Amino acid sequence: MAYANLPLEKLTEHLERLPGIGRKSANRLAFHLLYMPQADAQALAQAVEEARTRIHECPICCNLTDSPRCPICEDVRRDRSVICVVEDPRNVPAIERTRGYNGLYHVLHGTISPLDGRGPEQLRVKELLHRLSDEGVTEVIMATNPTVEGDYTAMYLSRLLKPLNIKVTRLAYGIPVGGDLEYADEVTLSRSLEGRSEL
Repeated sequence: MAYANLPLEKLTEHLERLPGIGRKSANRLAFHLLYMPQADAQALAQAVEEARTRIHECPICCNLTDSPRCPICEDVRRDRSVICVVEDPRNVPAIERTRGYNGLYHVLHGTISPLDGRGPEQLRVKELLHRLSDEGVTEVIMATNPTVEGDYTAMYLSRLLKPLNIKVTRLAYGIPVGGDLEYADEVTLSRSLEGRSEL
């Protein structure tokens, strides 16, 4: 009969459910947590609990926040005529780090994926349409990932927004800075050629 430490097994199983964590990594993390000083372990548990209870979706842009509205929606210096639509809350800080965008955001919380049973009704599409009827938005930037689901979601939303006379744009695809053409795949190269701009 194999020796089993049930609390440790339970902890390992929960850690294994985290994205990118396999059985061995989960086991290593479980032992690390087990040997962590009691105060640090309690602080970690409290941080997880606090994040779960305090963080919610912003009622305007659906980004995650611990305030009644997120800081970006609250910032009066942001350009309210442009909304950048992203798939996931993690995309917002990525775009913010570029310091090249000063508009607002709208987080869909996923993409349309019939294979996964996820349609437009599971996304924050209604909230986006509501915003467009109230605010003086002139452009919507589709910043979904360059995947089949991301492209399909962007196309679906652009067709939905067309009757509203709002300019709909898509992030450009292309060769990354510092990349070599010989290592680029055919799809990336063809999209780079299609999206070329005048110098």
